[in-house]
Amino acid sequence: MPRITIIGGHGKVALQLARILSDEGHTVTSIIRNPDHAADVTASGASPVILDVEHSTTAEIAAALGGSDAVVWSAGAGGGNPARTYAVDRDAAIRSMDAAAQAGVKRYVMVSYFGAGPGHGVPENHSFFPYAEAKAAADEYLRGSKLDWTVLGPGTLNNDPATGLIDVNPADPATGTGTSRANVALVAAAVLELPGTIGRTIEFRDGTSDVVMALTADS
Repeated sequence: MPRITIIGGHGKVALQLARILSDEGHTVTSIIRNPDHAADVTASGASPVILDVEHSTTAEIAAALGGSDAVVWSAGAGGGNPARTYAVDRDAAIRSMDAAAQAGVKRYVMVSYFGAGPGHGVPENHSFFPYAEAKAAADEYLRGSKLDWTVLGPGTLNNDPATGLIDVNPADPATGTGTSRANVALVAAAVLELPGTIGRTIEFRDGTSDVVMALTADS
């Protein structure tokens, strides 16, 4: 079974993703910054690795990714501090992509958000602007890399239970339902098993179609 490394392994999506993958028999490593979170990661079925990617070099991240078959970026600065947002969501994310290439890990899945990109439309004076800019830069860098990439763009996140049902590429992110973190984890796990999702940006929200059927309908 493929060996998966999750960067940002203590996040709400990441912990659920680790549990799904480990239950499927994958070997999962979760990179976390805070050693106090190691027990939660272990409980999810993953092996914790303590590494502060914000302050790590490309070579250090590559060493942590060694032996992996795929990387999932699910880290984030959490907002509130523009400088740290750029440092984590843009700069560290980009270093992790270079690190994956350096470590020979071809498959890379980015957890982004619905509407991310250079045309995100967020006003410069809005508190969300640094995150929107950071994600736009990181996502574009990934698309320009030689990695086998997938960018996931879930809608507004909530903590609803998993339904396993989504709508892919709906017309307007501002209308309709949000997206449960549990469904995001299901989608991230599914794309790792679906080669047809390589090279795709997949925007989605909770909906009416089975995850795998929705992801493969247009591939």
